Amino acid sequence: MKKYKITVLAMMTCMATSAFGQDCNVKGKVIDLKGNPVEGALVLVVDNPQVQVATDRNGMFDIAATEGRDIKVLTWNDAVKVVPAEGKKLMTVVMDFASENVDYGFGLKHTRMESVGAVSTVYAEDIDTRSAMNLGNSLYGNVTGLTTMQKTGNVQDRNVSMSIRGLQTLNGNNGVLLVIDGLERDNNWNAVNFISPEEVESVSVLRDAAAVALYGYRGINGVVNVVTKRGKYRTREINFTYDHSFNAQTRIPEMADSYTYARSVNEALVNDGRMARYTKDELNAFKSGQYPYLYPNVNWADEVFRERGSSDIATLTFRGGSTKLRYFTLLNLQNDKGFIRNANVNEGYSTQDKYSKANFRSNLDIDLTSTTRMQANLMGMLNEFSRPSSDSDKLIEKVFSVPSAAFPIRTENGLWGGNSTWKGDMNPVYLSQGHGYTKGHTRALYADMVLRQNLSSLTKGLNASIRIGYDNIASYLEDYRKTEKYGMQSVTQWENGVPVEYSNFEGGTVGNVSGDNSWLNWQHRSFNFQGNVDWKRSWGKHDLYTMLLYTYKYDNMNGVNNTLYTQSASWYTHYGYNNRYFADFTLTTSASNKLDPDSRWGIAPTVGVAWLISNEPFMKDQHIIDFMKLRASFGIIQTDNIPSQGYWNTSVSGGDGYPIQENFGSDGGWTEGRLASLDGTTEKAYKYNLGLDVSMLKGLTLSVDGFYERRSDIWVSAAGQNSAVLGVKSPYVNVGVVDSHGVEIGSDYSKQWGDFKLNLGGNFSFSRSKIKEMLEEPRAYDYLYKTGHSVGQIFGLQAIGYFVDEADIANSLPQQFGPVKPGDIKYKDMNGDKIINENDMVPMGYNSSCPEIYYGFNVGLEWKGLGFYAQFQGTGNYTAYLDSYLYRPLVDNISISRYAADNHWTPNNPTARFPRLSTETVDNNTQYNSSVWMADRSFLKLRNCEVYYKLPSTWLDKIRMKQAKVYVRGVDLFSIDNIDLTDPESMGNGVWPATRSIHVGLSVGI
Repeated sequence: MKKYKITVLAMMTCMATSAFGQDCNVKGKVIDLKGNPVEGALVLVVDNPQVQVATDRNGMFDIAATEGRDIKVLTWNDAVKVVPAEGKKLMTVVMDFASENVDYGFGLKHTRMESVGAVSTVYAEDIDTRSAMNLGNSLYGNVTGLTTMQKTGNVQDRNVSMSIRGLQTLNGNNGVLLVIDGLERDNNWNAVNFISPEEVESVSVLRDAAAVALYGYRGINGVVNVVTKRGKYRTREINFTYDHSFNAQTRIPEMADSYTYARSVNEALVNDGRMARYTKDELNAFKSGQYPYLYPNVNWADEVFRERGSSDIATLTFRGGSTKLRYFTLLNLQNDKGFIRNANVNEGYSTQDKYSKANFRSNLDIDLTSTTRMQANLMGMLNEFSRPSSDSDKLIEKVFSVPSAAFPIRTENGLWGGNSTWKGDMNPVYLSQGHGYTKGHTRALYADMVLRQNLSSLTKGLNASIRIGYDNIASYLEDYRKTEKYGMQSVTQWENGVPVEYSNFEGGTVGNVSGDNSWLNWQHRSFNFQGNVDWKRSWGKHDLYTMLLYTYKYDNMNGVNNTLYTQSASWYTHYGYNNRYFADFTLTTSASNKLDPDSRWGIAPTVGVAWLISNEPFMKDQHIIDFMKLRASFGIIQTDNIPSQGYWNTSVSGGDGYPIQENFGSDGGWTEGRLASLDGTTEKAYKYNLGLDVSMLKGLTLSVDGFYERRSDIWVSAAGQNSAVLGVKSPYVNVGVVDSHGVEIGSDYSKQWGDFKLNLGGNFSFSRSKIKEMLEEPRAYDYLYKTGHSVGQIFGLQAIGYFVDEADIANSLPQQFGPVKPGDIKYKDMNGDKIINENDMVPMGYNSSCPEIYYGFNVGLEWKGLGFYAQFQGTGNYTAYLDSYLYRPLVDNISISRYAADNHWTPNNPTARFPRLSTETVDNNTQYNSSVWMADRSFLKLRNCEVYYKLPSTWLDKIRMKQAKVYVRGVDLFSIDNIDLTDPESMGNGVWPATRSIHVGLSVGI
């Protein structure tokens, strides 16, 4: 009855407006930028919003409206477009680049046409292309301005690192702020590792001052705003996806066999002026393999790892609703089985690397009344992992550091292999199969609710909303270990090349590890509150939106001094004139209990402007540029980054390290610590941004941003300017200054010719910093100063070769890093003082934590449902330290890699990659910063490659299905780089090899 009344009212309105003609049936189709139909979009008459319909699965709508009257299209992802009705033909409404929604968080949204901030967004269809188990591992190279780097290891440890616009501060805190559905989540990015890609609608990267202004102290390094999926208008969808992968480890470092190891040890000992360890008979035994229990040759990686692992991801979603109630519900189940060989040899438990996770999400939008709307979001997560042995046993480190010649896996008597040099707990196979296991459990609850009230009864355009959120996350560990005896038989005498006498070694005990086997690993709780009042009005050519916002957040981690309170109050105003000129102004004041009580509040003003060039009269007669907007912004953003807890107090510590006021009873003596930092202030960022957004040729979009930022009042130690005579640690002072600049480019091209679809995309980011002031101590030479260089700039000694012989050493400049021998590194005298020492260190390479250049590009092709998609991602201006035992072997009885064995100095190989072998730490050769131990870490990776087939709709209609897709997908298939032994993203001691995977999957929907 109600729907009938609305239709009658709409028809009467049509008849009363005869100036627009008599045809009141307006039919049309809504499509996205790529030409795909948009289902579940709400279509309404602007001046009579009670008249509304929703698009069907083909994007079609039929609404009662007179020709020429404005109709508004609102999609489920909040894209908005207003167009005049066309009554005489079928309308086509394209939700183009200008109508795209830009989500700033806090419920603040603008279309791309009117927004002024530097915000890049990636949507669901581009996020869920890697079959990743969490959102963080879905973002490599597909969103402009965000640098994400991959980690290796167990699934639960593959947490990404994220940065926006590079390294901009000296205090080490360059991490971005993570926001999910408008609320700042936990401070450790746990949420991005718990959320599955299937529940995410979009990820926006907020980069400039105008975009991050409302986030107060927390937004200084940029914001990643995650928006989860919501219901659709007058739609009902059920979708199921299943993905199975076949996983393999790649670029496993090849370690030397036992014969090569033994020869290398002998060579190293001779280089050290000592006796060789292995006799000729023993070398022959290693080479022949005749005595495997006495002279073993164990490839530990082959014995610990199996060739294949596997994983499964299953997702069931329900999505739809009416105009009054909309819903999205998800159940996501995951499991992964790793690469441990023979993990089930123990009765009652497995030592396999395993991971399982269950996600549940429910998002509701409810129109309680015509003026009251409520949103309720709930996400629950449970995961469990297990791994062999204990993390402290450092299994992976021992796989690649224990020599192949150390001991057999087991003795002939069945004992685990081990001896007095390499004890039983060094046996990688024992650690992976016989030493027990560790199990971890994590549970998380993320809940939030928004209540929005239309107050137009008081004054037109007035609204108010309240948002609250609560997060509770806890992780528990269980450790079940046992000990075993170990041993080995050794040869004590040879005759005619045959061992004739032996000695037996046995150690260890049989038993279980005692004590508490389970404990709380970590816990995090947080509470969010947001309240705002906003007012929106339009008159003539003027549009105004203004908002008052208050936010409060409470964070608590288990431990002492881990409770954080922050709050902000903001005034935001957006003004538009004639749909051509737009301006934003924000004034935010924030407070944090991390700061000195006398200076906890800071004020941050920002302003942004935009000129919509494409709406100017002189652009109307051209048919190339569809949309063009020029943006500019400036703002001062402050942060509560601090040098240490309680920095405003002079610290005095007792013998046990506790503050004096908490430990009056201590008799261990007192030590005066760091002096108080007086008159402190907050670190500030002066952000400038200039951007251009263009859409042209009905399919090409381009965004370009150039930025400059001055970070000032950075906390640095005053030790560089104080004499050691002071007798205590110098205080921190706010004098650090860092400048940074860069450019960001994002583009996309989509076109359809009949049944053929093409999509090309790419993004590029470059950022570089420069230290202007850091209170650096006086240096002997100007080139030694870090000031004037980028943050993290590497300084090192420039190698010019190796000493050839004693005569070369005698005729070369003296090097003050300890005694040198032939085969040791020869360094360049940079200052001409005829002595090589720390004063000869110069800038070289770049930093080793964040590349200056980050880019990605993709190509997609589809013809009659058969498609291909590939995404590449790369880095540049990125340096690696070669400081692991893979490159520095044999010291402390560790192994040697095949690469180091083949590429070290000998008299016959004087131009080798690495210096001579040694069993001792040679200070001259192991200077941490040296060109010998650096490499170009830049890479280009094929992140995703997929072939798929979408079943034709004519087939699906017969079985009442909306969509069905099958695919084969490759992930991280190859890398082009200059790193010889490992993956450039997985370097260092104890780092797991990288993985590649082949996925087969299907997706169906009804």
